[in-house]
Amino acid sequence: MEKQHKVIIVGGGFGGLHAAQHLKHAPVQVTVVDRRNYHLFQPLLYQVATGGLSPANIAAPLRSILKRQRNTEAIMGEAVDVDLDNQRLLLTDGELPYDTLIVASGASHQYFGHDEWEAFAPGLKTIEDATDIRRRILMAFEAAERETNPEAIRALLTFVIVGGGPTGVEMAGALCEIAHHTLLHEFRHINPSEARIILVERDGRILPPYSPKLSRKAESQLAALGATVLDNTSVTHISDKNITLKNEKTGKEEVIPARTVVWAAGIQASPLGKRIAEHIGIETDRAGRIPVGPELTVQGHPEVFVIGDLAIAQARDGSHLPGIAPVAIQQGEFVARTIAKRLSGRPVKPFHYINLGSMATIGRSAAVAHIAGVELSGRLAWLMWLFVHLMSLVQFEDRILVFIQWAWGYLTRNRAARLITGDTPFAPRHGGAGEGHP
Repeated sequence: MEKQHKVIIVGGGFGGLHAAQHLKHAPVQVTVVDRRNYHLFQPLLYQVATGGLSPANIAAPLRSILKRQRNTEAIMGEAVDVDLDNQRLLLTDGELPYDTLIVASGASHQYFGHDEWEAFAPGLKTIEDATDIRRRILMAFEAAERETNPEAIRALLTFVIVGGGPTGVEMAGALCEIAHHTLLHEFRHINPSEARIILVERDGRILPPYSPKLSRKAESQLAALGATVLDNTSVTHISDKNITLKNEKTGKEEVIPARTVVWAAGIQASPLGKRIAEHIGIETDRAGRIPVGPELTVQGHPEVFVIGDLAIAQARDGSHLPGIAPVAIQQGEFVARTIAKRLSGRPVKPFHYINLGSMATIGRSAAVAHIAGVELSGRLAWLMWLFVHLMSLVQFEDRILVFIQWAWGYLTRNRAARLITGDTPFAPRHGGAGEGHP
């Protein structure tokens, strides 16, 4: 009996999952390895961080997604290295042999040489990040309610988002809605609408990948919601009490007392990429990404594919493809087709990304979009954003639940998942409500 071709996929994100799903009918044995047991829809993490959705609404167990795919298994494990010569994926607790390896291990946030800032300005890449940010945001209002010093209240009600990309813009818009609508009548000693929402972007405008026109539209929509946008501004220091900003044009620095800072300014590729690059003898870029060829394979190893946030892949015009979900999805599907073609002896064409457009939501009935060469903003762009993101959720039941949550939130302006979880100054570390009281 002929040995079955073994495909190992590292990462159950967009690229890895779509590669696995498109290998369903290929004559291969697929193993998906991930540190988590679920696929996470990262574009909606900001809604978990702002209480609009619960974590289970945007995550689905990998085993559940792949249960009907008989040639595929999912295992929990952490990949730490690759033995390229002997074709083995090395895990913290074992190893897996492969004939073809697909590395789609993604990326986390980076602080450009200031890792000490992470304790004060968490990024938004995981469910744990989202629930931590949600706790920090809601605790800021709770602490302000009990505070008597006006300056301390102002600092507690100042929220700074660093990074004017889609994540930063969406976070800023959601925070404005929380302050001006969701929490407006829930406190007795503070006025939540007095909260300051500051979005910081080092570039000359927010949403740099978009056209200047859409960037201006997004900035005006944020201003209408009550946010302050600081372009041409970088961060020089962050502590638990304040953040120091520098105007790139004038060089002037400003210290802003703020207790809550969210980091959305950059990504750092998975450490596995650096290990592979070291074995091959190539350099990664500043974000730790690996250059790949036209078939998305690494130099000298056609059996190793690298996709998603970990790959430096070129578009037709020679520019580097962005680390966004549509790119990872198309790459995953391409790699699956490439593997099937190789096994059947058919020729393989280079990967070409088809840009179907981009969009970012700012808030209620406010968004910007660039679809098929047409630029849109406002309600129509917002409705398109809702539809695309709803249909992109993996499980049908999640689409139904999220649609109901969104519809209810639109009608009532409420955010049902405003739970403060994790350690707080008042909550017991163990036990249920009421424990620890006489």
